[in-house]
Amino acid sequence: MTRIVIADDHAVVRKGLRQLMFEADDMTVVGEAASGDELLTVMRSRAVDVVILDLTLGVRSGLDLLKHVKSEFPRMPVIILSMHPEELFAVRALRAGAAGYVEKNSSPEELLKAIRRAARGGTYVSADIGEMIAADIAKGGAAVLPHERLSDRELEVLRLLGSGMSVTAIAHVLNLSVKTISTHRTRVLAKTGLRNNADIVEYVISNGLR
Repeated sequence: MTRIVIADDHAVVRKGLRQLMFEADDMTVVGEAASGDELLTVMRSRAVDVVILDLTLGVRSGLDLLKHVKSEFPRMPVIILSMHPEELFAVRALRAGAAGYVEKNSSPEELLKAIRRAARGGTYVSADIGEMIAADIAKGGAAVLPHERLSDRELEVLRLLGSGMSVTAIAHVLNLSVKTISTHRTRVLAKTGLRNNADIVEYVISNGLR
């Protein structure tokens, strides 16, 4: 029996996933979490085989949390479940240590397939992402879109700025100094060629990064 923890900040999503796991005869949900801190608490308190992690827990990045999980539990398979199209974040998530990336509009069977593969120690990617990874390797990992040049933290700052948050508010949410966030913002502008926050908001919206 595969023991699963669901980390998503929407109760209705967790309930739906729990029901899906209940109907599968080889899986059981041993915990739920609505935040990163809750997830780590659950993982430290019980045996877990696979984690299903929302890409965004509130305003926090699931990629950042993924790194924390993999640092403390390096062998733990983590499936990223996201409302964002896989072409935007899947490769980045896999590079950060995810065992798979599944869109929330995928079929239930696809998620179950990903969980089973991750539980066996494998990695799940769709055919499209497999082609994307192959193409990325073929071109030497060169980024195509401006935001692909960003580090995970810079991407997180870009998305938060694009949602209309101020540098001060982002510093509070990420528990970093205003100076640090300002530095990230400067790097975001330099790497993407965007000029100001208005450009960032437009870019984030047009590329589906919110």
